[in-house]
Amino acid sequence: MDVTLLGTGAPAGLPRPDCPCAACAAAQGEYARAATALLVDGALLLDLTPGAAFAAARAGHSLTGVRQVLLSHPHDGPAVEVPAGLPQPGRVPDGRELALLTGHRVRAVALDAPGTGYAVTGPDGGRFLYVPPGGAPAGLEASAEPYDLILADVVGRPDALARLRAVGAAGPTTDVVAVHLDHDAPPGPELTRRLAAAGARAVPDGTTLAVGSYEDVPDVPRRTLVLGGARSGKSVEAERRLESFPDVVYVATGGSRGGDTEWAARVGAHRERRPGSWRTVETCDLVPLLKDEGPPLLVDCLSLWLTDAMDAVGAWDDAEWAGGGERALRDRVRELTDAVRATRRTVVAVSNEVGSGIVPATASGRRYRDELGRLNAAFAGECEQVLLVVAGQALVLRG
Repeated sequence: MDVTLLGTGAPAGLPRPDCPCAACAAAQGEYARAATALLVDGALLLDLTPGAAFAAARAGHSLTGVRQVLLSHPHDGPAVEVPAGLPQPGRVPDGRELALLTGHRVRAVALDAPGTGYAVTGPDGGRFLYVPPGGAPAGLEASAEPYDLILADVVGRPDALARLRAVGAAGPTTDVVAVHLDHDAPPGPELTRRLAAAGARAVPDGTTLAVGSYEDVPDVPRRTLVLGGARSGKSVEAERRLESFPDVVYVATGGSRGGDTEWAARVGAHRERRPGSWRTVETCDLVPLLKDEGPPLLVDCLSLWLTDAMDAVGAWDDAEWAGGGERALRDRVRELTDAVRATRRTVVAVSNEVGSGIVPATASGRRYRDELGRLNAAFAGECEQVLLVVAGQALVLRG
């Protein structure tokens, strides 16, 4: 079964008409996208969009063989004209299945937003799921086998992919292709990087996908270190990397700091940003978590872990530091990095990059700066991917 993407953009297309944002300004030429519509084996059209016949012709196809047109979501604005020869568009009620004379079966999937998802099975047994913009499957049950291909709004609704992964509908060999692409992420390399972290990819308008072909499925880095300065966006970047995965364990190393209202406000802002399905653990004891099997870990942050470790070994006192504190801290860091090397879990860790700023005025401040630099370097050495976030922009240092 083949699926041709006549468009891959949001309902208004990309760039949006009259939008002055930087992402829309950059969405020109190869990065421009028409509203998403799918042509399946030349016989089934999912979503009728303006210029569908011309889009098909540009992709080397014709709509003359289309036997069924199905709509997935409400369309704003004037009604789209139905090209001559095409059947009138319809919609399959949630939970019902439509069998086409071509041998395709289409089952309607209920969503948590207005619209309908479609699970399509081809005559050859290939299976794909198409999720409309702004929606995620609702009321999912455990899947007997994963889909071969999923087309969904990975950028706008990453939790949709997390839900599908949670029930086994999206597996390691599922080709996840992002559609309904809007101006939420800059087009080009930055979009590619963000999608790859979610195990997904984007393709140009007009691309034909062979359902069941897995060679292009990106590998998700298993261990990632995200570095950055204060308010650089490093925590947002780290959270974004795991928001399309279910049951993430968020490891907060900073504690609650009872009575500190400013710290409580920071913690609250982080908590509100995280998906509701994530579980929070407040601890600096990272090694047991890394040794256990389980869902992905997000550790925020190593800087506070180091503060706790230096407190424990008396690193702030020169005599204790010289009398065994330095050696004890080295042992703790080695134990942590050994656990990172051996872990089987997906791990994303956050840490501050402080070595490029003003030299601290105190000896203890300089000691902390130096030890954090050593910790970051050791931890990065065990990671497949290392990022540096500056002004909200992620620079890939490794991977």
